[in-house]
Amino acid sequence: MAQACTVDPKTASRWISGRIPHRRHRWTVANLLKVDEAYLWPDAGQKTSRFGASQSEIVDTYPNRASVPRDVWISLMLGTMKQIDVLVYSGTFFAQTNPHVERMLQERAQAGVRVRLCFGDPEGEAVRTRGREEGIGDTLAAKIRASLTYYRGLASHPGCEVRLHDTTLYTSLFRYDDLLMVNPHIWGQPASANPLFQLRRTDNAEWFQRYGEGFEAVWKVARPWAPDRQEHNSSGQN
Repeated sequence: MAQACTVDPKTASRWISGRIPHRRHRWTVANLLKVDEAYLWPDAGQKTSRFGASQSEIVDTYPNRASVPRDVWISLMLGTMKQIDVLVYSGTFFAQTNPHVERMLQERAQAGVRVRLCFGDPEGEAVRTRGREEGIGDTLAAKIRASLTYYRGLASHPGCEVRLHDTTLYTSLFRYDDLLMVNPHIWGQPASANPLFQLRRTDNAEWFQRYGEGFEAVWKVARPWAPDRQEHNSSGQN
């Protein structure tokens, strides 16, 4: 349990003794043990906020994506048992903070996890528009091409799919089974500077469902990524 949550074993021991963990750790443990969080910690609270969203659906919030600890991303990936879905423009941080991300995703796929990664099409109009809005021009397209180099081995790996989309992306999404990291986009600012909140799927998880449907809609119109084709196009541009 300590390894899955990337905490000290003494900390996990305190949870067993009765201390209530942080929200994100409660989710990780419940997912690991295949039980509902309320079964383990019935006193953690299931009240509804004044905004109408169940607090049990909102796991955690961060002022910006860059403030999410690296060990949180790794523990989420390692604890996934069914599906990993990623929807971004470049997602550069996803690989740069974890140089072994390709191998880890392959291992999850070998364990039966369905892995779907959807990046912005570096040749598409949506990426050009977003680059202008952020004031970085063609840099975003270059970042996407650089990011994709980390995933060449996934394109032909069983259980893994990589696609490119040319849609206006209002939110970056990172799904790990029944936990969803939602990173809204603010006009003119990079995704790393924008807020992020975690959602967990519950019986009344309306937010989770809507964002999940958004991923499926983009995934449906995205085209499969062919590494050889990308490298050929890049060479031609050079």
